[in-house]
Amino acid sequence: MTNKALDIINYINNKLSKKQVVILMSFLVGVFTAFAALILKTLIELMQDILTHSSDITHINWLYLVFPAIGVLICALFIKYVVRDDIGHGVTKILFAISRRQGKIKRHNCWSSIIASSITIGFGGSVGAESPIVLTGSAIGSTIGKMFHVNQKTLMLLIGCGAAGAISGIFKAPFAGLLFTLEVLMLDLTMAHLVPLIVSCVTAAILTYAINGFDSMFTFRLSEQFEIAYVWPVILLGICCGLISLYFTKVMNSIETLFRKSHNLYLKWLAGGIVLSLLVFLFPPLYGEGYNTIHTLLNGNPSDLLNNSPFYGTPYLLVFIGCIITFKVVATTVTTGAGGCGGLFAPSLFLGCLMGFLFATLWNRGGFATPVPISICCLLGMAAVMTAIMHAPLTSIFLIAEITGGYALLVPLMLICVTAYLTIRIFEPHSIYALRLAKKGQLVTHHKDQAILTLMSLESVIDRYCMRVKPTIPLGELVMMFAKEKEDTFPVVDGGDKLHGLINLKDIRKVLFRQELYNAFTAEQLMTPSPDILSINAPMTYVMDCFEKSGAEVLPVVDENNLFVGLIHKTVLFEAYRQTLVDFSEE
Repeated sequence: MTNKALDIINYINNKLSKKQVVILMSFLVGVFTAFAALILKTLIELMQDILTHSSDITHINWLYLVFPAIGVLICALFIKYVVRDDIGHGVTKILFAISRRQGKIKRHNCWSSIIASSITIGFGGSVGAESPIVLTGSAIGSTIGKMFHVNQKTLMLLIGCGAAGAISGIFKAPFAGLLFTLEVLMLDLTMAHLVPLIVSCVTAAILTYAINGFDSMFTFRLSEQFEIAYVWPVILLGICCGLISLYFTKVMNSIETLFRKSHNLYLKWLAGGIVLSLLVFLFPPLYGEGYNTIHTLLNGNPSDLLNNSPFYGTPYLLVFIGCIITFKVVATTVTTGAGGCGGLFAPSLFLGCLMGFLFATLWNRGGFATPVPISICCLLGMAAVMTAIMHAPLTSIFLIAEITGGYALLVPLMLICVTAYLTIRIFEPHSIYALRLAKKGQLVTHHKDQAILTLMSLESVIDRYCMRVKPTIPLGELVMMFAKEKEDTFPVVDGGDKLHGLINLKDIRKVLFRQELYNAFTAEQLMTPSPDILSINAPMTYVMDCFEKSGAEVLPVVDENNLFVGLIHKTVLFEAYRQTLVDFSEE
């Protein structure tokens, strides 16, 4: 940062109040995230137009066997040799930054995800652009916050502003952007923090309206009113969407696990690229984000889905759609596993739209008492699958309403989202974004106590420089150590850093003043086993539980090789908890 920029920032900090500075920063975040979203969408559309504009819809497009794999390879090389950092799973990285990095996101995320995801999607990778732009927006918020030297609480707020502005800008959905920050990022914010979030959302939306117009993302006209008779099929569709989302989540985690076992970039690209290209070749709707497919179904032209496919002109449209629903998770996961960059917003909307179309078509052909409108079911399916995958019912309800103009469907949207959410919660308590962090105990939630513990650092409470006692040291020297160090507990550790036990002052009180025994006992004879031993990678919730269950005042910590690291004192732990609570709760 230049000296002139520093002078401007210092001038602003001196002239404006703290709240005014926060509002200014949230406005700047909204401006930059809106332009970032516009740049990303423009790059994707430009690449797709160049690569696919000349294809004849009645013939197979053999280039689909090449484009997706090339895009993934370029992206993988860009990440490895230019970015040199992991930029996949954008929302998960934001959650990790909030919980483990005090809200600090690396500056390259302000631009790297835009380039990587535009290449991946533009060439046909079966992922969405929204998660990368959310990471970009949050990185912009984090960078602006660091420039103004704000505290951790404000930095987290600006990360939320960036995410909200990104959703607002890319979808033209300010209300959904606000709810996304509260639901998915799970920031425990007060009413006072809503104003900066709203400022970012409105700023990003207005700039997007000014450049791209006020048209909704998807054109939809409600030709039929929602009737009470539709309630039962809507509930059944919600259950189906919840189950298909469970399938999506489980299969994605399984495939990602397979890719994580290999560290060879070219091997992962070869395997993923082959699978992705074959799937896109056989099922062209899997190419890119899939928003063209949603437009096609909402406009009542489902047969257009067969364009450029080997099945063009066949009567097996429903089987074709069933295959796409089945293989969409594979195409999405191999795209990112092979080295591509993208998110799950678009895949969840795509999958939900197809699910709604398939359900409504089968329901109507089944001759049930009340036929259901297919276009309405497509919209409801989009909201339901997004709810179940992301565990964000409010975000899904208002996102679908905002991007389609379908506000008249708020009641059925609420009904199906609640149904899908309750269905997925039976099997999976965490969203696909939070699942990895939740398993490691690194997820910040709306539960204040757990949120505080997650934000705490185990490293900050470990006493690594405590006095260590060798097993062979005599009682006489122990007495001198207790008098000199003024500690009441020492770890007994051998020369190889292996922990043998603990010596507590109260345990040797009976022999403490009997000088005739000073050479008769050694530390190994006087020590007691530790009531519990903590791992260096243990989450803070587990550490607190261990202290509560054991009743100990001090517990030892060992590393991955079971070697002694240091001690944790309960008093230090609770003081750190109290300080984090103060920092987390201050306005």
